[in-house]
Amino acid sequence: MNQISTSLPAKLAGHSLSAGYPNPLGATFDGGGVNFAVFSAHAEAVELCLFTDDGTAERARIPLRERDGDTWHVRVAGLGPGTKYGFRVHGPYEPEAGHRFNPNKLLLDPYAKQLSGRLHWNDAVYGYTPKSSKLDLTFDRRDSAPFVPKSVVVDPSFDWGDDRPPHRPRSDTVIYEAHARGLTQTHPGIDPEIAGTFRAVASEPMLEHMARLGVTAVELLPVHAFLDDRFLVQKGLRNYWGYQTIGFFAPEPRYMSQGALWEFQTMVRRLHAAGFEVILDVVYNHTGEGGELGPTLSFRGLDNASYYRLAGGGRYYVNDTGTGNTLNHAHPAVLRLVMDSLRYWVEVMRVDGFRFDLAATLGRGADGGFRTDGGFLGAIRQDPVLGKVKLIAEPWDIGPGGYQLGAFPHPFLEWNDRFRDGVRRFWRGDDLMTRDLSSRITGSAGEFDHSGRAATSSVNFVTAHDGFTLEDTVSYTRKRNEANGEAGRDGTDDNHSDNLGHEGPTGDPGVRAARDLRKRNMLATMFLSQGTPMLLAGDEIGNSQQGNNNAYAQDNATGWIDWAGADDGLTRFTAKLAEIRRAHPVLRQRLFLHSRPRRLDGLADLFWRMPDGRVPTSEDWQDPAWTALCVEIRTSSATPDYAASGDVIFAVFNAGEAVQVTLPPCPDGTAWEVILDTTLPDAGPHMPLGGTIAAPADCVLALERVPTGKETP
Repeated sequence: MNQISTSLPAKLAGHSLSAGYPNPLGATFDGGGVNFAVFSAHAEAVELCLFTDDGTAERARIPLRERDGDTWHVRVAGLGPGTKYGFRVHGPYEPEAGHRFNPNKLLLDPYAKQLSGRLHWNDAVYGYTPKSSKLDLTFDRRDSAPFVPKSVVVDPSFDWGDDRPPHRPRSDTVIYEAHARGLTQTHPGIDPEIAGTFRAVASEPMLEHMARLGVTAVELLPVHAFLDDRFLVQKGLRNYWGYQTIGFFAPEPRYMSQGALWEFQTMVRRLHAAGFEVILDVVYNHTGEGGELGPTLSFRGLDNASYYRLAGGGRYYVNDTGTGNTLNHAHPAVLRLVMDSLRYWVEVMRVDGFRFDLAATLGRGADGGFRTDGGFLGAIRQDPVLGKVKLIAEPWDIGPGGYQLGAFPHPFLEWNDRFRDGVRRFWRGDDLMTRDLSSRITGSAGEFDHSGRAATSSVNFVTAHDGFTLEDTVSYTRKRNEANGEAGRDGTDDNHSDNLGHEGPTGDPGVRAARDLRKRNMLATMFLSQGTPMLLAGDEIGNSQQGNNNAYAQDNATGWIDWAGADDGLTRFTAKLAEIRRAHPVLRQRLFLHSRPRRLDGLADLFWRMPDGRVPTSEDWQDPAWTALCVEIRTSSATPDYAASGDVIFAVFNAGEAVQVTLPPCPDGTAWEVILDTTLPDAGPHMPLGGTIAAPADCVLALERVPTGKETP
């Protein structure tokens, strides 16, 4: 074990030491100094390292002599915000027993609220000697401090003024999934000095665009501090999406033009003032330290055996995430870290919800099995702070039994990939997809209608950051990922896409028209379905990634939204869909529809129809020739009478040839009015003639019931 300093150098005179306190963890400025507290159950000694203002020189090493349980702490008087620091931790270096302590490696504080500098990929950042044949069983004595980021003491106080979270009901929520840089980097109306930053997300051009669209929540891809993988840097690429977290409390510096917390807080305040919620995509399933051959940057050097799930006696890592490691949420300190991080982002940074990457991992217990009744899922459900915000699960990982769609408990919403796949396949013309579509547009009840869950639990999407954009879904039959440098091996091959006659971009007006119609049909299906719709930013303007369905490393024009090529007609149509959804409560119900009679009037809440008006038989549901699904939707039969409404929608989803559709009868004094026809995207409401309506080939129609005296504008 290295010699530990026992006194402060002369240049730190006046910065007296005291025991401090074990809570809260991290670096806490109290007005007269800073308290440092860090967890390690297996360490033999811990040192606090203080750095010069520019972070280049270590100016002091201070032993943390106080230990309360597994928390080491010290208070240094006279220090304040802006202080750069890190830890060095002494203990056994025994990889085969799960311990990888190496005091030569400067470690980030897991609770650091801000990071300074970036990771430089030098061999010194590894706890072992990479060029040795014994690899991680060796011990490297080089100092990593010159090559790693530093933790920064901050005062997170901020003038929030009269800020109020919008608290949008789930039934009114329309999510806009976006990347802070990709959304704003090329927008012509945004000041170039802030383009690609948090402040740009809440700039006037973006606020105006999102308000026009009718979305209610911005879901940002990871904004926690993350690293650029070494293999990407060697290829001249960067980690664009950000799913390699190294700091669960610190905003990613590359999205801040001034390097200050107030930039993120200002974004939240401005979005709230405009009525938008802020949801963060968070990665608590793993860290950026990778597997046994990864760098020692924080958690591995602080207490590898506590922070990670280990295998092979301790040398290797459980890899349910596909990233090399898996956090050990069964350990109290790790669970506390995650919960403290979530509460910090809600209470201090005022975000409105979280989307949990690979959330099946978060539900695994000490034995690796998925459970909903304890651990992280139990902790978050009882938490009074987190109970106020939206919680969204990506309900899978690559571990055993990792696909858990529908298994998460209330109040979680879940990304529904079966909605995405079913809608794409229906409109592509795959056989026997009409029955599947009926399930998807009624909230995927087979997956979600249990344990008091709501129809809004299904997050319906046809595209997301991971996969083809909407434009590429109708333009490519296979991925084009060569730019990622993995010889096309990365990204899924199962895209359920269709180029409609030509691979890639084309000027053919017939192909272009077919693609535009297909996009409108898929968007209309999503907005007319029960559940919570999620729109991928850029889909509303026809953004393409040139066929790349895994743009995780494309921090460039491929990954950024192309505002110069925006399709304003598609934007208007998307806004129209959001307005229709907003105007009709039956399209966004909390309770499921099961064709059961309502107490209010004895009518069923849902009627399925063939185009000729017949109720479909079991044979019809199995008929591959049936491609025109008709449905009449009312308030759910389970809705209390006082909350029921007279709102009725009749919709037609026709993936086949043109067909004449018989309209359901209307009570006296009312009639059907067409409010949506995807073949006529700019048409206003109009009355069909007689009791039938022509459904063009490949179209979505939506009709509302109105008083016959209503004047059509």
